[in-house]
Amino acid sequence: MRLQDLSAHFNAALSGAYGEEEADAIFLMAIGHVLQYKRTDYILRKTEELDSKELFILQNILTELQSGKPLQYVLGETVFYGLPFKLGPSVLIPRPETEELVAWVLESTALEAVTGAALRLIDIGTGSGCIAISLKKNFPEAEVSALDVSEAAIDIAGSNALLNEVDIKFIQADIREFTTKQKFDVVVSNPPYITLKEKEQMQDHVLNHEPHLALFVSNEAPLVFYEAIADFAWTTLSGRGLLFFEINEHLGKETVELLEAKSFTDIILKKDMQGKDRMIRCRRAAVV
Repeated sequence: MRLQDLSAHFNAALSGAYGEEEADAIFLMAIGHVLQYKRTDYILRKTEELDSKELFILQNILTELQSGKPLQYVLGETVFYGLPFKLGPSVLIPRPETEELVAWVLESTALEAVTGAALRLIDIGTGSGCIAISLKKNFPEAEVSALDVSEAAIDIAGSNALLNEVDIKFIQADIREFTTKQKFDVVVSNPPYITLKEKEQMQDHVLNHEPHLALFVSNEAPLVFYEAIADFAWTTLSGRGLLFFEINEHLGKETVELLEAKSFTDIILKKDMQGKDRMIRCRRAAVV
């Protein structure tokens, strides 16, 4: 079978679950994984015949995709902020909006003036480790910690730290119970924030495959993790330290009010590239 014929086969098989552009993107990611081809390689070689082994692997990928399994889990890997990450069903697939959060932390260059020593950062609810590892890769002198309640997630994040050759301190704990005497200049988190009533609006491939522990909170207490992390940040942030959150687009106002009630200052609610309220940055006011 020629590569272009397999592309058409992928598109037809996935048309019920994905749009044409998304199906094309999935196919290119699949051949990138199996053949190490980029888009330009496909254009130049699309009339080439695939050998039987390559065809078998790609057809197996398609079969798994047709079952509803997300491509990143099928391949067992993804790219986040230009870095490779291994994935498994115990961690969320990193999203582009989380890359925007990482960029915001990195762009806050004034962080480097918070302390004369190396920056101290902690990522809470680290999952695959994508936030912590990306920050460490870009702030190589920083002391970076990463916390998650899931042992399986910590294992994957640790593997990703080794893959990306960075030194991260991993902590397995529930942030609602975790305490430390250590101080941090930056606390960042993308905690669970999807309410149970929002489940019906979600795509099946997310509901059926991604870990609910990392996704959902109750309708009655949708900000439970934000409150716990804000309390943690208040006691552990250095003077004028910064707290960053990824948030539920429908709860921006409520999250800002929570932080105001806890005396955080310089609160900025920021939209993502789709125009949705997605991120918050605030500051722990210096204690006079």
